[in-house]
Formats: sequence, C-alpha cells, structure tokens
Amino acid sequence: MFIAFEGGEGAGKSTQETLLADHLAACGHEVVRTREPGGTPAGEAIRAIVLSPEYEGLDDRAEALLFAASRGEHVARVIRPALERGAVVVCDRYIDSSVAYQGAGRNLGMDAVRELSLWATNALLPDLTIVLDIDPEIGLSRLHSRDRLEGQPLDYHRRVRQAFLDLAAAEPARYVVIDATQDTSVMADQVRAAVDARLDAR
Repeated sequence: MFIAFEGGEGAGKSTQETLLADHLAACGHEVVRTREPGGTPAGEAIRAIVLSPEYEGLDDRAEALLFAASRGEHVARVIRPALERGAVVVCDRYIDSSVAYQGAGRNLGMDAVRELSLWATNALLPDLTIVLDIDPEIGLSRLHSRDRLEGQPLDYHRRVRQAFLDLAAAEPARYVVIDATQDTSVMADQVRAAVDARLDAR
C-alpha cells in the first residue's frame, strides 16, 4: 500500500507519519518511510537546490521540472521496488505537492504539472492520500525558520491550500482530509482509522 501525506507548511506531517509508521510496524507490516523531494542521493541533491534560499529566483518551470526529476528517480529506486515486495510506503509529499505548489502556487497550471509527474513516475499514484489541512497563517507561525518555498507570500500559500482541498474533493475515495489544528493524538486516531480501513479492505 502506498500512502502519501500532503498539506501546507506547519501541518504536522512528520509527527503523523512517525505515529502511523510505528502503528503499521506494530501490526507486522514492513514500512518504508521516505520523502519528497529526496529519498535517493540524486533526489536529496535536487532537494538542496529547490528548497535553498540560495536559489531564490529559480525559474518556475525549471523548479517544476526538478521536482518531477526527483520524483521519477524516487519512484524507480525506492517506492516501486518497496511496493513490489509487499511493503507499506509512507511518503512525505508526492505528486499533489507539485500540483499545488507549482501548478497552483506558481500558476503553471495544475493539469500541466500533474501530467508532468505522471509521465515521470509512469503514472504511479498513492492508494491513499492524507491531507493535513491548516490555515497558512497558523501553519507558517509554527515554523522556526523558512526554506525557499516556505518563505513565499501568504497568497501563494493560500492558493496551495485551496489546491489540496480541490484535489481531495475531486477524488473523495482516494483522499482523507484531516483538520491539522486538532490535538496530535486525535489526528493520529483519524489517520490510523483511515489507513486500517483500507488495509482491511485489501
């Protein structure tokens, strides 16, 4: 099973991923935790470029291509092999982040950016995408420092949030939206319930 966590900055994805991975491991599953951009040596090198303030002003289309390149390598080297051997993959961000951050945030077009990532990954989509939803003003206030994307204007982050919600609304069977202002344990219960239901169905 392939599970992706999505959402804006400061939503608590890392905490919820850790709690879910621990739960799945306790249930006897092999769990592969990974992240985007990153997950491979090449992906981590690309991460350093796209997130570093040193590269402020990077062309928007070049940015989208770099994310897609990292994702293609990630799927080929990490995600697909793990799924083929029966592991549960839990990924911090995936295609929807590019659709939201570059497609909506950068105004490159959500459909165009989605098609780019589908080509790069040979159309691999998560079985379940968990969107941790939070008002950007609240989420950004939780950060101690900001990378190149986190430092974008508030209107950018509002477009990103709306894109995630629109994606979830368009495919409710494949998405779960969770209010990220709730207590951590309440969120974790909701995440586990959504994942366990899908695992049981499989």
